[in-house]
Amino acid sequence: MTTTTLTSTNETRLNETSLNQANSQYAIPAARFLLAIMFLMSGLTKISQYAGTQGYMEMMGVPGALLPLVILVEILGASMIIFGFKVRITALVLAGFSAASAMLFHNDFSNPAEIDNFMKNFTIAGGYLLLFAVGAGPLSLDNRNK
Repeated sequence: MTTTTLTSTNETRLNETSLNQANSQYAIPAARFLLAIMFLMSGLTKISQYAGTQGYMEMMGVPGALLPLVILVEILGASMIIFGFKVRITALVLAGFSAASAMLFHNDFSNPAEIDNFMKNFTIAGGYLLLFAVGAGPLSLDNRNK
C-alpha cells in the first residue's frame, strides 16, 4: 500500500518563507562583509603606500589630490556596509565607484589582465547594486529596531 502525503499550498509557502528568512539572516551580512572587505583593505593599503598610489593615479590622468577622498570612500564605505549602516545609499555609491574605477584604471583592452580587472570591477558593481535592491538585511544597524 502506498501512502501519499499532500502538502497544502499555505504550508509550502510557509516553509519557503521560513527558509528565505533564515537565508537572508546570514547570507546578506556575509555578502556585505565579502563585498566590503576588499575596499577596506584597499583603502588601508593606499594609506601605507600613499606616494606610490598618488603617482599611479596621476599617471592614469586622475589628480593625485583626490586620493584622500578615494581613501575615505573605500574605508568609510566599507565600514558602513560591514556594519549595515545606510547600506542602500552606500551600496549605490560603491557601485558607481567600482564602475568608475574600471573605466579609469582598467581600460587597456589589449591586456588580458586589464580586461579581467575591468570585468571584476563591474561584477563588484553588480553585487553592490543587488545589495542596494535588497537592503542591509536583518543583522544590521539599519534594521536594529525591527
